[in-house]
Amino acid sequence: MSIRKYLESDYQSILTIYESSKLDELKFESAEFELLPFEKDVVRSTQILESDIYIYGGEDVIGFCAYKGTEIRALFVHPKARGKGVGIKLLEFMLSNIVGSATLYVASSNYPAIKLYQKYGFENTSQFETTYNGTPVLANKMQCCTS
Repeated sequence: MSIRKYLESDYQSILTIYESSKLDELKFESAEFELLPFEKDVVRSTQILESDIYIYGGEDVIGFCAYKGTEIRALFVHPKARGKGVGIKLLEFMLSNIVGSATLYVASSNYPAIKLYQKYGFENTSQFETTYNGTPVLANKMQCCTS
């Protein structure tokens, strides 16, 4: 398994991973959420597709990440591949390529992700309300220094 640059032929793989994983980041919320498909989520899909996207896997893509400048925009691992260090490898990869202070946004209730980010030095710098598919969500802006 390795990390490599995204190719257009990987689009269906990242779509599958995104759609099987997106609502997991909201599973600790009290509200019910309906998946907004990647291709219909114009803001999110544009942000990801204009970023530097990297794929994790061999023959099968099992995770991907995206960042633009110092902003981490996506980190998704297929549910069947979780708990095997894929997310950690993708996060470490992004942090090794970001120069300066890395920033990311995460649902305030996504405790497993927040715990991982804190392990890598991220600190909560602000909290704000946003929405996902029309439903309010409290989110954290997190930041850390990288080399």
